Amino acid sequence: MRFGVLTGGGDCPGLNPAIRAVVRRAAANGHATIGFLDGWKGLRDDQSRPLSVDDVQGLEARGGTVLGTSRTNPFAKEPDAEKVLATLARHGLNALIAIGGDDTLSAARELHRRGRPVVGVPKTMDNDVGGTDWTFGFHSAAAVAVDALERLRDTAASHHRAIVLEVMGRNAGWVAMATGLAGGADATLLPEEPYDEAALMAKVRRALAARRYALVVTSEGVDLGLVKGTAGAQDQFGHELLGERGVGAELARRIGAATGAETRSAQIGHIQRGGPPELFDRILASRLGAGAVDLAVAGRFGQVAVLRGPSVVGVPFDEALAGTRVVDAPWLSLLHTFDA
Repeated sequence: MRFGVLTGGGDCPGLNPAIRAVVRRAAANGHATIGFLDGWKGLRDDQSRPLSVDDVQGLEARGGTVLGTSRTNPFAKEPDAEKVLATLARHGLNALIAIGGDDTLSAARELHRRGRPVVGVPKTMDNDVGGTDWTFGFHSAAAVAVDALERLRDTAASHHRAIVLEVMGRNAGWVAMATGLAGGADATLLPEEPYDEAALMAKVRRALAARRYALVVTSEGVDLGLVKGTAGAQDQFGHELLGERGVGAELARRIGAATGAETRSAQIGHIQRGGPPELFDRILASRLGAGAVDLAVAGRFGQVAVLRGPSVVGVPFDEALAGTRVVDAPWLSLLHTFDA
């Protein structure tokens, strides 16, 4: 067989170990692999490179993706879709492995619907892809955010401040939840819950009264009823670019006005995406990459390799894309057990 692999959407720790696993597993079965550059853009524009076992040596410890990535939607225009199909035929590929989140997997599903052999691998630091227990990238990103919160605790305590940490997360607050839970935040705001300003200020006041500082974690996707940035630019899949909404800064302003405390905010943004993957993500990415090759070799196209309990299994694209996986009630209950 001749494999193709691409990485699409936002980068996150674990992409390189997944690429490595695809190439190594394919080679172990006597198959060759080529990598398409910059996600679906590379498949559309026929930009690729061969990937040998030597080419992927050491990728288990590297962040980012050696193939590059983009947020290109290859099926937004029919001429682009035709270019994708032509590239696949030109290279004589027997299987394409698409590594990415909802948007990348949606494009892969469309390719499958057009009769092409494709398998998906779910990745996103947001941990919001359905059908899988965890996505790689999440644990590493959350670890970075927890480290940031712990550093902010030191300066908040020293200056008797309230500090707001804004982390990534559009419609699912997994990173914010994990950061607030593991980092001991006094309040954690998620897109899954309506914003309650009175409850937030009560938590901040209790923390300030108890120890003269307060820590708040918020997801960038929390709806504060902002005017600024709510009509911002969109990517090719129609998603608002959230970086300029300023949720953390606006929360800090409101907290300062309501409590009289000196208040600051920090937005760590793309720092969460970079750096070497943590242990869990290295292993999960390796298992899912290898699992995707196994699905293709078995002829189980139109499926996504996912983690279910202790096992890697295949589920249909429709199941993986049935809806955004959000923070549910048991996690929310645990999180708020530790609020101020």
